Amino acid sequence: MPSQIAPATLEGWYALHQMFSIDWPMGSRAGGFAEQAAELFEQLTAAASGGWSEAVRLVGAGGADFMFIHFRPTLEELAEVQRTIATSEVGRAMTLTFEYLSVTEAGLYHATAEAAKAADPGSEEFRAKIAEASAAEAASAHVRSRLYPEVPEGMRYVSFYPMTKRRAVEQNWYALDVRERSRLMREHGMTGRRYAGRIFQVITGSVGLDDWEWGVTLFARDPLDFKRIVTEMRYDEASAVYGEFGRFFTGIRFAPREWGAMLGAA
Repeated sequence: MPSQIAPATLEGWYALHQMFSIDWPMGSRAGGFAEQAAELFEQLTAAASGGWSEAVRLVGAGGADFMFIHFRPTLEELAEVQRTIATSEVGRAMTLTFEYLSVTEAGLYHATAEAAKAADPGSEEFRAKIAEASAAEAASAHVRSRLYPEVPEGMRYVSFYPMTKRRAVEQNWYALDVRERSRLMREHGMTGRRYAGRIFQVITGSVGLDDWEWGVTLFARDPLDFKRIVTEMRYDEASAVYGEFGRFFTGIRFAPREWGAMLGAA
């Protein structure tokens, strides 16, 4: 019975993270730009079909000044958000420096491992067990909050980074038995749970969608909690042995009507 099988996953909203640098002389000019930016984000935030957008003022991002985070139910709606920004006066005053496409994801490692113990992967029995577990997980409030996250109130600080699981000799995540991957991810998740109420985490999958395999978006009340949780998680075997990490982008959320203050125009 093969054990190197992919875990079942549940998907929710598509996500797009955009990093922009701004033409400060144009953007900070008192008058129209701040008002246009506020109107644009009020429009994007009030997505009729679901989802939301947030603007984040970046700090120490290697030339990027702002991060725009967008969640939408379909890829078509996300493409429309991308077009709306690119063709706006706001978009024309900015330069895109990094962009990341993904979709909110809940990995069913434990359910897959349990199904593989009871039935041959690929069999009708196995598929039935996965379907039953998927339906139960999809109905859970906890999983729904991961697939269709709400804007976390009171958590002003945001950190985003992409990551991949290592595929090296003796360190190949994808060569591990599914039961071992389930154990490692459970241990990793227990570390994160210690930050419940302090960190709100959104995991987005990007295999086949972008260069890395997952995106991680963290929201916090205290930015030092980003340092604390990432440090602790680095000691988990899932990260210490098998994790590869991209650039980190960290900043401060602000409301649409605060664009003037962000630009020094008000």
